[in-house]
Amino acid sequence: MASDRDSLPSTGAPAPEGPRTGPAIDFHFNVDHHVTYACRVVRKARGAGKTVLVYSRDDARRRRLDLALWTFSALDFLPHVELPSPLAEQTPVWLSAEPADQPRDLLLLLDDAPPPQFQQWFPRFERIIDVVTDDPDDRARARLRFKAYRDAGLTPVAHEVGNS
Repeated sequence: MASDRDSLPSTGAPAPEGPRTGPAIDFHFNVDHHVTYACRVVRKARGAGKTVLVYSRDDARRRRLDLALWTFSALDFLPHVELPSPLAEQTPVWLSAEPADQPRDLLLLLDDAPPPQFQQWFPRFERIIDVVTDDPDDRARARLRFKAYRDAGLTPVAHEVGNS
């Protein structure tokens, strides 16, 4: 059996049929907490050698994530910087309130609304994960993001993750 470090979080849901338009956009619904779940995703992505951009315009949420990434696991070092930073080029995980100019493998969305100009920004990423808690207001905002992405011709996929 594979450990929880071997891959990014998976729900066991079947892949959508037909080709996707643009990058994979996976909505992970019903997570217990944005920051805790984001730490797990970042750890798994880094274990797979992937680079990550965590996007949120919520300054307090980014600060909580910054602290949590330093303390999340005693066994894992998760190097990260808040953009802009002179260390960004050497750092695999970026936290940002703005769309980044350079591509990363994974875009982790912790924001309440679609990023500005996401149609031009999203193709820079192999995969996008939008994290949604079990809070009814968060779920309602996520439905609006899901619809905005679908209306733009992208193919978002919903995954019921549960309290992970």
